[in-house]
Amino acid sequence: MKFLADMGISPRIVSWLKSNGYDAIHLVEQGLEKLPDDEILIKARNEQRIILTVDLDFAQLLAIGQEFLPSVVLFRLGNETYEVMNQFLAEVLNRFES
Repeated sequence: MKFLADMGISPRIVSWLKSNGYDAIHLVEQGLEKLPDDEILIKARNEQRIILTVDLDFAQLLAIGQEFLPSVVLFRLGNETYEVMNQFLAEVLNRFES
């Protein structure tokens, strides 16, 4: 699995993913912190990456465009600390990895 982390996602989550063998990048690593959401979708689709975000706009853009890809993991946990988000992501990966 390959991941693209949006600006609301801690770079520590990307580091955790990399340390667990996943191909993960953060927009800030590539100097793309100002990239508009629609271009982030295109980038993720072209690179076959799953978007990690706290931004509801991605789901809306996919629905409006009647698109199914890229996949999006939307964190809406109430407590969006690194530790809580990592625990949630680990559970999602364990459940859906295959």
